[in-house]
Amino acid sequence: MEKTYDVIVVGAGTSGMMAAITAAKQGARVLLIEKNKKIGKKLLMTGGGRCNVTNNRPVDDLVAHIPGNGKFLYSTFSQFNNYDVMAFFADLGVVLKEEDHGRMFPVTNKSKTIVEALLQAINDHHVTLLTNTVVTKLIHDGSQIRGVRTETDEFSAPSVILTTGGRTYPSTGATGDGYKMAKKVGHTITPLYPTESPLVSEESFIQERTLQGISLQDITLSVLDQKGKPIVAHTMDLLFTHFGLSGPAALRCSSFVNQELKKQQPVTVVLDCLPTKAQEALTQELIQSAASKKQLPNALAGFLPERLMTFFLQQLDLHELVAEKASPEQLTALASLIKGFSITIVRTFPLEKSFVTGGGVHLKEINPKTMESKKINGLYFAGELLDINGYTGGFNITAAFCTGHVSGKNAAETASYFNY
Repeated sequence: MEKTYDVIVVGAGTSGMMAAITAAKQGARVLLIEKNKKIGKKLLMTGGGRCNVTNNRPVDDLVAHIPGNGKFLYSTFSQFNNYDVMAFFADLGVVLKEEDHGRMFPVTNKSKTIVEALLQAINDHHVTLLTNTVVTKLIHDGSQIRGVRTETDEFSAPSVILTTGGRTYPSTGATGDGYKMAKKVGHTITPLYPTESPLVSEESFIQERTLQGISLQDITLSVLDQKGKPIVAHTMDLLFTHFGLSGPAALRCSSFVNQELKKQQPVTVVLDCLPTKAQEALTQELIQSAASKKQLPNALAGFLPERLMTFFLQQLDLHELVAEKASPEQLTALASLIKGFSITIVRTFPLEKSFVTGGGVHLKEINPKTMESKKINGLYFAGELLDINGYTGGFNITAAFCTGHVSGKNAAETASYFNY
């Protein structure tokens, strides 16, 4: 096969496929190398197998939902953003639909639709695709990239884009190869940590599975610092599990929990089960509902799931009380617990079982306008390899598609200078 190209892309995930397609559209001869037998392995898993391709929000909102260095992406989004991602798929004949919180999915509800459309575009733009191939080294002369070495071959190109992903879900091929290659050419890798990860607690009620399976809608979960002040709070859904907490609220708090775990052990999160009700108003509602000859758990049945209310009443030793015997002070204490239930978190799931990798190639060493390395000319980065991480809801994929586009466009432009 051909050994000389304009652009070589290493890793056929979300950002790599977009980078290859974009570079080829600019007229570059592109080689896309993937270590797996098939492309887009992690993309097939996203959105519960339905592929949440992007989010329909204004750019400022996008950045706000990318707490891990989202501001770095302003330059990227000024060139290619979530609306461009939607238009890109519309051009490929993929119809998208909007669901809650602005999440965009293919109408087929199958991530396979997205991966197949990308593969079709790769073929249509004559990208050379090499699967089942591991890149072992970047070839360079100290200042300029020259190509890549695989286990069996060498390929030359004046532009190389690294899009090998993070370290989450190693079964998809994301085993940290890109970090090692970047480090060998002088790049700094900031510490890696799990984000969008379930929270693990060793509280007795978790270990005894007292609340396992209880799902709460629109609660607020806050992460506290060492002084007991909230660092961040998210109002979303939550699930009690056999190991701790999961669901969107827990996942969104996880990167902050991990950052805080470096300073203190354990970290406290606080659950407000009814964030739309002020504590005084809730206390009055509880007092009114308790004016009854029923047992207290039955009189207060409408406020929370039965098992959770029973658990809170047990915590206060009120569960066997007749409702009308409950004092205003006791019901005030119950309102406080409903509005501020503290849970200690000892860790999150490890990187290998988390959705997104925090940390990565240091952004000060990358040109935000082009995604090119400041260390080696002609070397570009995109996707999860970068020290950028967002919440679930299509934000990480958006960052991957958009940095992929910008790196592909600029890598092709750089390569074109070598053809004169």
